[in-house]
Amino acid sequence: MKRASLVTLILFGSLSALNSARAMDYPLPPAGSRLIGQNQTYVIQEGDNNLQAIARRFNTAAHLILETNNTIAPVYPAPGTVITIPSQMLLPDTPREGIVVNLAELRLYYYPPGENSVQVYPLGIGQLGLDTPVTVTRISQKIPNPTWTPTAGIRARSLEKGIKLPPVVPAGPNNPLGRFALRLGVGNGEYLIHGTSAPDSVGLRVSSGCMRMNAPDIKALFAQTSVGTRVQIINEPVKFSVEPDGKRYVEVHRPLASEEGENPQTLAIAQSSALASFMSQSGSDKLLVNKALTRRAGIPVEVSTGVGSQVQSTGLSARNTPLPVSANQSGHEQAIQ
Repeated sequence: MKRASLVTLILFGSLSALNSARAMDYPLPPAGSRLIGQNQTYVIQEGDNNLQAIARRFNTAAHLILETNNTIAPVYPAPGTVITIPSQMLLPDTPREGIVVNLAELRLYYYPPGENSVQVYPLGIGQLGLDTPVTVTRISQKIPNPTWTPTAGIRARSLEKGIKLPPVVPAGPNNPLGRFALRLGVGNGEYLIHGTSAPDSVGLRVSSGCMRMNAPDIKALFAQTSVGTRVQIINEPVKFSVEPDGKRYVEVHRPLASEEGENPQTLAIAQSSALASFMSQSGSDKLLVNKALTRRAGIPVEVSTGVGSQVQSTGLSARNTPLPVSANQSGHEQAIQ
């Protein structure tokens, strides 16, 4: 794993919360492989504001850091605490085309056409009861400088909290949709991928069904996509892979709760027939798979037969692949926000 350098940390410290967020561009793995990136370590500094700010520096979400580091303080970790940054992952088992969203990860993957790379972004999604739909669709409209027309439901829920929303919020810095929005073809066009005026909401289940991105991230995605770009939204808390070298990995995230009061750390995870087959194969250590399903660390863990004695006390083990590099970031109507 790679420890952040002092120069890097100083550079990060000079950036604002909004401007420090950026996509990470990972080289695509060889044919038959789904493992990308390397986990990194970071030592909490005296001047660190909170876990959300640290997450933005590393293009991830506080939720994902807490999955991997489940013993640290959830908002203000103590200075000197060493944490693992979850920047290694398995690609979703989907076509490597357009946009792929895995709701359980709170991540968006973008495969630039004609390039041997994938960009990975943290994402905010629909709250309990106002879920972002699982679907395959397309971008139907690109909207720069969107206005926001809150739905009747949103206005009613806001009024219950003592907030009276105007019928239309004009484009500008206080617009909840940010500066860019991508309308999806699903439903009546009410679902968007958009920016936000509340960057701390990225990586959380807080929207009314839309998907929120950090300002630099949606700017980059908006510039690279077009009307007709394929969008696939899945909800897969468990990813697994048999790599070309024969090693086997699982990556387990906390599943999304479907009812109030459910604990995602202990909530049962439905096992697909494909996962059951993977677990029953002679190359898989079923005990290690079950440990990963219980731990839910949100990063790839090797579960090959015979690897158990090599796994460190953290219970985490995965080989290194190339580190990501910063992605090139050259370069919205009625909607569920």
